[in-house]
Amino acid sequence: MDGRDLVRSVKVVGSRRAAQGLRTVRAAWRRRRTDAVALKPRGAERARVPGQVSGVEPGPGGGLIRFTRSELRITVDVNGAVFWGWDGAGPEPSYALAGRSPEPDPRAVLEPDKDGGWRVVAERVTVVVSRHGAIEVCTPGGVTLRREMPPRWWEPVGGGTARWMQRSEVAADARFFGLGGRAAGPRLRDGTYRLWNTDPGRAFEPGDDPLYITMPVQMVVADAATHLVFHDTSWDGTVTLREGEEGAGSGHDRAGRCELRVDGGPLRCWVMVGTPARVLRAWASLTGAPALPPAWALGHHHARWGFGCEQEVRRIVAGYQEHGLPLDAIHLDIDHFDAHQVFTVDSERFPRLPVLAEELRRVGIRLVSIVDPAVKSEPGNTVYDSGTAVDAFVRDASEQLVRGEVWPGESVFPDFTHARVRKWWGGLYEERLAQGFAGFWHDMNEPTSFNAFGESTLPRSVRHSLEGFGGDHREAHNVYALCMARAAYEGLRELSPQHRPFLFSRSGWAGMQRYGGTWSGDVATGWPGLRASLSLALGLGLCGVPYSGPDVGGFDGSPSPELFLRWFQLGAYLPLFRTHAGLRAGRREPWEFGTEVLEHARVALVERRRLLPYFMTLAHLARRTGAPYVRPVWWGAPEDRALRDCEDAFLLGDSLLVAPVLDPGADRRAVLLPRGHWYDTVTQQVYEGPGQVLVDAPLARIPVLARAGAVIPVRGADGGLELEVWAPARGRAGGGLVVPDAGDGWDEPEIERYVARWEGRRVVVGREGDGGVSEPPYPVRIRGLG
Repeated sequence: MDGRDLVRSVKVVGSRRAAQGLRTVRAAWRRRRTDAVALKPRGAERARVPGQVSGVEPGPGGGLIRFTRSELRITVDVNGAVFWGWDGAGPEPSYALAGRSPEPDPRAVLEPDKDGGWRVVAERVTVVVSRHGAIEVCTPGGVTLRREMPPRWWEPVGGGTARWMQRSEVAADARFFGLGGRAAGPRLRDGTYRLWNTDPGRAFEPGDDPLYITMPVQMVVADAATHLVFHDTSWDGTVTLREGEEGAGSGHDRAGRCELRVDGGPLRCWVMVGTPARVLRAWASLTGAPALPPAWALGHHHARWGFGCEQEVRRIVAGYQEHGLPLDAIHLDIDHFDAHQVFTVDSERFPRLPVLAEELRRVGIRLVSIVDPAVKSEPGNTVYDSGTAVDAFVRDASEQLVRGEVWPGESVFPDFTHARVRKWWGGLYEERLAQGFAGFWHDMNEPTSFNAFGESTLPRSVRHSLEGFGGDHREAHNVYALCMARAAYEGLRELSPQHRPFLFSRSGWAGMQRYGGTWSGDVATGWPGLRASLSLALGLGLCGVPYSGPDVGGFDGSPSPELFLRWFQLGAYLPLFRTHAGLRAGRREPWEFGTEVLEHARVALVERRRLLPYFMTLAHLARRTGAPYVRPVWWGAPEDRALRDCEDAFLLGDSLLVAPVLDPGADRRAVLLPRGHWYDTVTQQVYEGPGQVLVDAPLARIPVLARAGAVIPVRGADGGLELEVWAPARGRAGGGLVVPDAGDGWDEPEIERYVARWEGRRVVVGREGDGGVSEPPYPVRIRGLG
């Protein structure tokens, strides 16, 4: 017995919530016993490296390179992505891939290289393999972007899963981004980052890591090119990063370094090279197009743990209507369930939920339901009984049901890595649709199981199907939420085929964008939490998850009026715009913060409503290209080192630059501009980049700048679509894209292209098409002319 764990047990049982505390102590000891019985100690290990090249076997897109103690399969895909796998690992099976088998590029050739090595030469990339197994990824011009040292394995002498390590070097000027949702990002400083989806169990701040979504996905930005690297294993691991240093003219640069250590799984990797837009297009091609939300999901959402009853929901909605504030969705947390049991409704507090949902829908407001994976372990519970009938719940190595402690009490957990279980779970959303819910919010799906000590998740030895290959929770943990989202998305497609599902999830993994988006989770209320909100949205977008946003105001505590307003103003320009708070937190309705905050919040809400056609266009472009709505300011100029270090502003699409206020008391702020002319969208003052400018940031607004020449679809006063055009610089042209969308359904609207240019002393706007340039079908408003 660990003495520290015994002390924790006594403290928990002696707490105010003694009954639940005792159950979490029992759950923690039960989890420890389960793993002690089923997981053998690693014992002695044998280290291994690939050895030297002993032969090759050319194949489509690359080939097989044999070493004395391993073999390396390397292939270039038709989209330019490079795959390599050691010890016979191929691209499949993989939870990250979109369901299509990678297609080798027939033009890629495996040929001998110097010193006994080999290389694969393709159009966009050259991959050089040394005779000892080091791998270099180079531009077509021969500049090395990434050098992977020969990997090392440690195999248990008595048999078992090998753990491995991969060390890499990148250019001295390179910067690291990604690894999922990291509160300290978006640029990842020197340090070690864990790859294990984790519920921190409390409101988090920038120093907390890991959080709910971890991915072995890095975007590395350097002068020569950008590359995205993905090590396709779902096992627990760590990534240790160290940025490089340039020799200040001495010629002694220190390369940037990355060390990846993983407890198991295949050692296989994908690398995509090019501009940020190109690598994310290749990533979306590989892992799946982002789900397209219905138009209402791009509006304003209001949520709270603690609405409690129908009367409170009506009171909140009436408050929005009374104050003239747009509202598109209301979210119901676990307190609307019957005793916290998923797929139920408390009939006393919500006696006519379908009627309430229909009343709200008639005024343009949708209901969104929380859904947790844990199912109360109690015969008579409909979900438990139906799940038991199809053997849906995870078991331990001795075939006993595994139980944990979650909100409804003792609970069991579906095995979402089994197709049969996903089919059963997806069918359960019929009850939610019948209650009138239009969207779904997955929570607690890391998965979380309350434990008084140790990790708050399932035992690592819990058995999972893993699509029939079999395995345990060490391999399934990080993909658990991804598979839950797949179950819901596919079920909703069957149950309501005419509607685009709206789904966002607290946890997930590579490829989760196929099924929806995410949110920040329980971000702490405070200025550091506000800054973390932006970091998470930017970092997730660079991992291919374009739809996300924070709990506006923070999950816990009571924000000051200034903090709430600045958070609200930031949220108005993020894809998921949702106010939310915990059970014991202060209010989050804008009118609760005084008249001044209310008026400024109204301005932000009205502007969000006006920009909805632009958000909808960005959603379509994300689906077709993988480009996130929210982009770092270096997106179009990754070679600009000053922009690479900018973390307090972002581009919304190509047309707008948003500079939120992230510090208290600020009424001006410095903004780092990319190249070009930029207009303050309120004052219409023009600034020229690249460079830093000082702009006004009164409490009434945050600075938003429009790129000169931008053509932005907006909502007009009559509700119709208009084109807002910002005058190009003299002698130059501009343009923009518009994707008109009916708001729901599966039609693929055409991308409309518009060009803005000077003709004499006038700015004219035309629509480009196969037949040339024609008049726009929408009203046009020119801005920036003074």
